[in-house]
Amino acid sequence: MCKNIKTYTITGENMFTYNGKIGFDNKKYVKLQSDAIIERATHFHKLYLEFGGKLLYDYHAARVLPGYELNAKMQVIKKLAGVGKRKVEFLFCISAKDLQHGKQMGALGINYRNFSLKMIDTIEEQGFTVPNIVINLFSGESKAKEFGRYLRKEGYNVYYRNMIKNYPNNIKHITSSKGFGKKPFIRTKSSIVIVTGAGPGSGKLATCLTMVYQDHLRKKDSGYAKFETFPVWNLPLNSSINVAYEAATADLGDYNMIDPYHFKAYKIKAVNYNRDVESFKLIQQMIKKIISKNNYMRSYKSPTDMGINMVQKGITDILLCEHAARQEIIRRYFDYKVGVERGNNKDDAVVRVAKLMKKQKITFDERPVIKYAREAAKRGKGHRKLYIGSAIMVNDKIITGVNSSLMHAESAVIINTLKQLAGIRRHQRILSSPAIKQVKKLRKMLNEKSENLNISEALLVLSISAKDNKYAHNAFSQIKKLDSCEMHTTHMLSKEDESILRKLKINYTSDGNMAIGRLYSG
Repeated sequence: MCKNIKTYTITGENMFTYNGKIGFDNKKYVKLQSDAIIERATHFHKLYLEFGGKLLYDYHAARVLPGYELNAKMQVIKKLAGVGKRKVEFLFCISAKDLQHGKQMGALGINYRNFSLKMIDTIEEQGFTVPNIVINLFSGESKAKEFGRYLRKEGYNVYYRNMIKNYPNNIKHITSSKGFGKKPFIRTKSSIVIVTGAGPGSGKLATCLTMVYQDHLRKKDSGYAKFETFPVWNLPLNSSINVAYEAATADLGDYNMIDPYHFKAYKIKAVNYNRDVESFKLIQQMIKKIISKNNYMRSYKSPTDMGINMVQKGITDILLCEHAARQEIIRRYFDYKVGVERGNNKDDAVVRVAKLMKKQKITFDERPVIKYAREAAKRGKGHRKLYIGSAIMVNDKIITGVNSSLMHAESAVIINTLKQLAGIRRHQRILSSPAIKQVKKLRKMLNEKSENLNISEALLVLSISAKDNKYAHNAFSQIKKLDSCEMHTTHMLSKEDESILRKLKINYTSDGNMAIGRLYSG
């Protein structure tokens, strides 16, 4: 809980708050970030701008920096296109390996292929073109071939790029006609080319450097830069905001560190992460081999220099953001723990986040909904020998719910919270019995094993009940107020319940307990 913090309360469709407050000025950040990119672009014939992290739906940034809008990066790009009428286009990178393995994108609960399509659609809905798509790390993967055929049929230019032998270590080979020079030349028309992809490991950097090299062969001085969000280079290494990024990438093994190149060059401590620091010497050698003597990229003395990151300037309340970041670290711990139970990842990430929590002196008591959910499970009547508890914190109050023959614990706590917000007595019935019976009848027809209502079904019954029941109507009108609430539940959530919680923008965590013989409890 935050106390004695000066904040301003606002609401927004595309951002999270922390206890109803914000600590980040999104409008200011968008202007500063776009200005910095334009300044960098003035040094080049063409700027290939790699986007680190998520281009769209950046839930991590939105939770850690309350007030940061989910699609703030797209707002920056729109600003670029609007200032001076600069032409901006996208070059979309896809990993053949991730396509083949059916990688899952956790934030939205969909696979890599569908998330790539969703990103492309969203970019185009924003008024931009994605004329060129590059499938990287290709070695004949069948799913990559199928996806490429589909994209070409839809009118996109699709290029396949094989992995360069001994990349990134064999500099001489990489920076030759058999390396970057061998790759197909991708024609772009704009002065700023946004190089993005559905996730890390999509070959964005290699694509950018290939384009810079091939422009150099055509006597054009193009450049590379990286749009960065985390870690925030000019915040302390031990800032919870930066540590939250380390927690978010615990499954990748990344960690934050002081950029030694930046300190040597400027005597300034800048925070970067290990992979960029470790690869900088090789990248620097590559750059010098593929650009002219006058190219501005020769001024890059550190990986931090390559990045463009104005996040720190957008923070208006550092204390509130630090508190929000601590919640995110706890959330990541439970997220990885659930992943272990589902067989999606190993214990390593859980152990790493636990160590980060210990180092930051973060305890579960900082997330009070955990304690209340567990206590609710103990005192609940249960259903079929399952005792599940859930808790939500809203307006500094904590409401609980337990599972029963009627509803999941998560459904119960949401209905109870809506009652609380509407000023309705907890024991007042607001769900129509006939509607409940019809939903259960449908469940039986579909051979569903669990007869109690999940969150979507409970809200559906509530919406139907709202037509004739004033209490249900009042409760239904409070749904938007669930936005940014904190929630914890003791058992593993179903995929369907997770999906609706994301849509409601509830920050949930789960102990990840499973009922014996079940994939999830209901």
